[in-house]
Amino acid sequence: MPQRRVYPHHRASVMVAPNGPTKIGGHRKTLMLYPELFRQLESVRWDMDKDIPWQSFDASLLSEEQAQTIKMNAITEWAALPATEMFLRDNRHDSDFSAFMSIWFFEEQKHSLVLMEYLKRFSPKHAPTEQELHEVRFDFDPAPPLETLMLHFCGEIRLNHWYRRAAQWHTEPVIKHIYTTLSQDEARHGGAYLRYMKRAMEKFGDEARAAFTKVGVLMASARRTAQALHPTNLHVNKALFPNDTIQSRMPDPDWLEHWLDKQIKFDAVWETKVGERILHNLSLLMNRSFKTVQELNRYRKEIAATLGPKPEYQGA
Repeated sequence: MPQRRVYPHHRASVMVAPNGPTKIGGHRKTLMLYPELFRQLESVRWDMDKDIPWQSFDASLLSEEQAQTIKMNAITEWAALPATEMFLRDNRHDSDFSAFMSIWFFEEQKHSLVLMEYLKRFSPKHAPTEQELHEVRFDFDPAPPLETLMLHFCGEIRLNHWYRRAAQWHTEPVIKHIYTTLSQDEARHGGAYLRYMKRAMEKFGDEARAAFTKVGVLMASARRTAQALHPTNLHVNKALFPNDTIQSRMPDPDWLEHWLDKQIKFDAVWETKVGERILHNLSLLMNRSFKTVQELNRYRKEIAATLGPKPEYQGA
């Protein structure tokens, strides 16, 4: 979404380049994104007590199978905890991005909390236990931070679409409202990640382009894969394999595929929307047009061919 730029007060000599570095006394300096993102996200933050229409609950419109899927999504959202631990560990050189994690972690844990609150109020037997939540907290292996950034950007796009479809599938008005609210949060998170991706390209050039296009080809090709391509469904710890995905540690490890295929019916039409959104954003980011995954893959190969030895990563 369009982003309004807000800057700290500087001397009159500061010149601001839109979405880019400032020039101070002849030297280029990249502004921190965290203060601006904090203000933007704070201004649209919803209140769990005041902004969720709890009083509109209709018990006749909530089924057992629907309540079970709400539980599974509450546990899945709890996995923001180990993801944040990974982000902070792998981005120690980038205090700006690490500070942004305080926002992302707060809002993602709030997603888990509002789903659990719904169950506690209206279907207590489906509320997850502390042990079920704790089960999805485990160490992720270190990974290239630029690739991880792109992976989570794509994950936010995908989750936005999953939750929009879930809001359509559900019939009970309160949970429909909750999923719509969560989908809007995920879209904003994707926008924030995109800002950090643009900054990474300004600092690392083709190294960032190579990382983003590599992951983009994978994540925009989900129709060709047997499983849902989302961070919670990927293997992240070799020592724990095969029990090293978030979904493998759920009470029902097979729930996600059933939810997508049989319940919310996240079909080829919706998968196409996800892929198109990834390609659209990469087109804007790279200042090139990518209409298909094949076009993106050709560009990825062009960039990879120009790269020499990789410089040591120092944070986006």
